[in-house]
Amino acid sequence: RGQVRRRQVRRDGVSAGLGLRRALLEELRAAPADAFDFLECAPDNWIGVGGRLGEALDELSARYPLSCHGLSLSLGGIDPLDETFLARTRRFLDRHRVTLYSEHLSYCTGDGHLYDLMPIPFTAEAARHVAARIGRVQDVLGRRIAVENVSYYASHPAAGDGQDLDEAQFVEAVLEEADCDLLLDVNNVYVNAINHGYDAHAFLARMPGRRIASYHVAGHYDEAEDLKIDTHGAAVKGDVWELLAAAYRLHGVRPTLLERDFNLPPLAELRVEVGRIRELQRATMAMPATPAAGSAHG
Repeated sequence: RGQVRRRQVRRDGVSAGLGLRRALLEELRAAPADAFDFLECAPDNWIGVGGRLGEALDELSARYPLSCHGLSLSLGGIDPLDETFLARTRRFLDRHRVTLYSEHLSYCTGDGHLYDLMPIPFTAEAARHVAARIGRVQDVLGRRIAVENVSYYASHPAAGDGQDLDEAQFVEAVLEEADCDLLLDVNNVYVNAINHGYDAHAFLARMPGRRIASYHVAGHYDEAEDLKIDTHGAAVKGDVWELLAAAYRLHGVRPTLLERDFNLPPLAELRVEVGRIRELQRATMAMPATPAAGSAHG
């Protein structure tokens, strides 16, 4: 049997993806070819998986381009990077011809795994520390990576005079120092803006469009008027759709993933939201080009 030729995530044009969740495997396998443009999985959950599940992953990654979103590298941590796991991740990415790989701009280890994504202090020192680790990750993986802005619910105390950055400055500092790309999570921008009292549109405008490789959108839980919880367990809300449209107008269309991790509805409902992403992308692409919309690094 000849080698399967796997496709890659399209970086320009209409491209709307869906998370590859095990609970959806059979529906994804039965879906028509145009149901979504790519799938995204966490290598942490699939490396070494064989049998029926491994066969299903191989089948789907042969039919659809696959992007990957890591969970456990702990880019902001102080424990040594797990280079054995990085080597296994590289083999996984190579096997499935993954060109779009991302990780969270956070840490999840501290003398063992914390099983949560913890925010990094917004300081120049922390930005340099994270950037050095990202550089090493890119070297071992043999490819550029993107880092994702995360949701957070408390700020770290001040770490020294003249060293504190705001969130946008911190993200920009990491991207520049590491020379990596950005996975812009639009729902996280919305959640953080409400919880920490800043303007979401102003934050978007400060993001470097040329470094945006892709977007995420997801649902959240309204705990209170001034407290939103990033859950990935509900449909995307209207304000987040509006913010995604604004991001497209500012920075251009990029591959966009619908994240849904819990309370999974039938695939038909998720396809409606995938269709909404495509509609926004087509509407943006029909507009006259603007100088603000930069192109991402390849």
